[in-house]
Amino acid sequence: MDIMQASLEKHQAWGGKIEVVSRVAIQDRQSLSLAYTPGVAQPCLEIAKDPSLSYTLTRRHDLVAVITDGTAVLGLGDIGPLAAMPVMEGKCALFKEFADVDAFPLCVNTKDTDEIVDTIANIAYSFGGINLEDIAAPRCFEIEAKLKERLDIPVFHDDQHGTAIVVGAALLNACRAAGKKPEALKIVINGAGSAGIAIAKHLLTLGVKQLIMVDINGILEHDAVYENPAHTEIAALTNLQGRTGKLADAVKGADVFIGVSRPGLLTPEMIGTMAEKPFVFAMANPTPEIMPDAAKRAGAYIVGTGRSDFPNQINNVVAFPGVFKGALAVRAREINEAMKLAATKAIAACVPDEKLTPEFILPDAFDRSVALAVAKAVADAAIASGVAGLTEDTL
Repeated sequence: MDIMQASLEKHQAWGGKIEVVSRVAIQDRQSLSLAYTPGVAQPCLEIAKDPSLSYTLTRRHDLVAVITDGTAVLGLGDIGPLAAMPVMEGKCALFKEFADVDAFPLCVNTKDTDEIVDTIANIAYSFGGINLEDIAAPRCFEIEAKLKERLDIPVFHDDQHGTAIVVGAALLNACRAAGKKPEALKIVINGAGSAGIAIAKHLLTLGVKQLIMVDINGILEHDAVYENPAHTEIAALTNLQGRTGKLADAVKGADVFIGVSRPGLLTPEMIGTMAEKPFVFAMANPTPEIMPDAAKRAGAYIVGTGRSDFPNQINNVVAFPGVFKGALAVRAREINEAMKLAATKAIAACVPDEKLTPEFILPDAFDRSVALAVAKAVADAAIASGVAGLTEDTL
């Protein structure tokens, strides 16, 4: 059976992928009085005196809101908040399955940036963290930035930062396998949307020096001013060599191609012009910028995609559950660059030298040890960088 039809039938049978389960048994008057009135008045009064007790007297300490406006859902585009609900439920199920973090889906019926920000800010006291999901660029940048200014809990746009963290881990391990160093690489990112820009910034943090961004119009030129402010910002940080032209011009002599764009944009001929032992991370879904077998025949040394049916799946599920678990464990006020860098290095370290090959550069999505390793690294980084509310994690 086709996977799409099979999934549709499963969703019909499931009637939703998550549910609310009570953590207390209410079976008699005593238990009712403890969990609800009159006893519940006392924790309410204590929280009113000391708001930090909301983390110990309620589930807030382990609850994430997964929020979308439905404008950039998977590869489906702007299908609206109702149609986005199955994806948000799936994300919540992954939080629970891989990190034992409770998450709740919220689909907001507005495309107005300030309305979305106000809505999230007004409900934030119910949660320990906010995971933004499937919000179109460039609004996603503004929404995240405004929420970070207003809230004292982590706000994380997974399409940007989760993707960047995993790409960073893939790059570190590809370098290990090929005997290359990140700071010596020439990297081309095709796709200058939210994911591409976040990847670029994260790789610069990792120590990459030579990086070129390419969008539908060609190479982003250093110090150029673009209609999209995010393009102007990233252009100022990249293409320091002043390259011009299209994708074919950008990849000449490049060590790495990273695609977050559209199917079929990278040709075998382009790979043939790249440096020795090139890496190709073709992440367009469901059809990558070039199919792995074609990339290998053209000379790619390491190939990764976003798909589970090929080696080296570059999948956010090895990042976001552990990132939030670690941030929540120390009541972090934000998820900063130090924490993202720690997550990248922790994911990479989950592939030991004896298992590292060109076909295995990232841990398996079902390796349950990854989330805990990431969580511990993130929690330590939050404490070290001064954004944690606790000095010891609760992991």
